[in-house]
Amino acid sequence: SAELKCKMKFGIYLPPKAETGKCPVLYWLSGLTCTEQNFITKAGFQQAAAEHGIIVVAPDTSPRGCNIEGEDESWDFGTGAGFYVDATEDPWKTNYRMYSYIKDELPKLINANFPTDPERMSISGHSMGGHGALILALKNPGKYKSVSAFAPICNPIQCQWGKKALGGYLGPDASKWEAYDATQLVKAYSGPHLDILIDQGKDDQFLSAGQLLPDNFIAACTERKVPVVFRLQQAGYDHSYFFIATFIKDHIKHHAKYLSA
Repeated sequence: SAELKCKMKFGIYLPPKAETGKCPVLYWLSGLTCTEQNFITKAGFQQAAAEHGIIVVAPDTSPRGCNIEGEDESWDFGTGAGFYVDATEDPWKTNYRMYSYIKDELPKLINANFPTDPERMSISGHSMGGHGALILALKNPGKYKSVSAFAPICNPIQCQWGKKALGGYLGPDASKWEAYDATQLVKAYSGPHLDILIDQGKDDQFLSAGQLLPDNFIAACTERKVPVVFRLQQAGYDHSYFFIATFIKDHIKHHAKYLSA
């Protein structure tokens, strides 16, 4: 990657339809500690993607092996925790540019090498990746046809994960963090119609720990009249890929509505 200045991996699924024509693309952003492998091996999305003729791209969650001091010290910052921001602080700013990588470099690479329709693109993700999907859609009106998320970090400037990551990557001035906070961004959203789908498990340990804060995002969407479907899935659903695998077909179907030619 030219943007991240290190070797990067991504997973890509090509539906049968890609053998005969160009297909729309769904980008999936994974959460803390994940690589490009988690979604591919655990989510069970392939059948639905095949049915709807959607290419699915699953990038890694952060740069790897940059030999930055402290990058492997904790699970929620550094390696596996890029938070989909462009870092402005030393020593992170050279490599930790996941926002620009996902927004520009990766789609260019995918469109140049695979049978994609560059005009039809959507985005989804889980947890930190749900945060990434929401901010990318809200910061780039019209770029993505639709957006969805599982248990996203909705208001990172108000939770411990977000304060640690945004403070580390962007510096102590909390006003700069707002540019990567979905709840703040939706308050100023004035782009084309964006249909948002969010699934949240009721027994998610990070929901009860105040890390996800979906209520703040829903309130901001309601205030701005931005359409959002928020589904609180009942007892037993937690933060895991079992939860994602249960409802991933609904999300693929949601995106298919907007990605169909």
